[in-house]
Amino acid sequence: MKQLRLKVLAGLFVVAGVLSWGAARLWESVGTLPSVPLAAPIVLAAIAVVLTATALSLRARLRAQRERRPGAKAVEPLMAARAVVFGQASALVAALVAGMYGGAGVFLLGSLDIPARRDQALYAAFAVLAGIAVIAAALFLEHVCKLPDDEDDNGPNRAPVS
Repeated sequence: MKQLRLKVLAGLFVVAGVLSWGAARLWESVGTLPSVPLAAPIVLAAIAVVLTATALSLRARLRAQRERRPGAKAVEPLMAARAVVFGQASALVAALVAGMYGGAGVFLLGSLDIPARRDQALYAAFAVLAGIAVIAAALFLEHVCKLPDDEDDNGPNRAPVS
């Protein structure tokens, strides 16, 4: 499984933001801009909380397992792999969604004097912040579940693997 790269997530965010900004400009010229739902930042924040809770739980269980505490509940490798895949998928989707709301929010900055547009821009800003929280939680989960590097693979007694 490959590790998440911040460059990929930032690229998704920027591309989605630019496309969303362009679509908002086009949509505004044709009619009315669709609203940013209040549920968007709430759902993203809930996903960030779930990812963080999963990471903290797994970290505690892995620490107890490493320290060989009596009664420590083992972490099954498949469960950890599923958690990492969930985190990676959530981070990718959050980068796209945050970019989309970021682009719409940038477009709405031009009309903050209208109360409804100001509210929409605020919802979009909160959605971007919640998306960043999802990405941070996913990276933390991935860090918690990362296997230690096997540095002795190419030691003095082993031939390099080609």
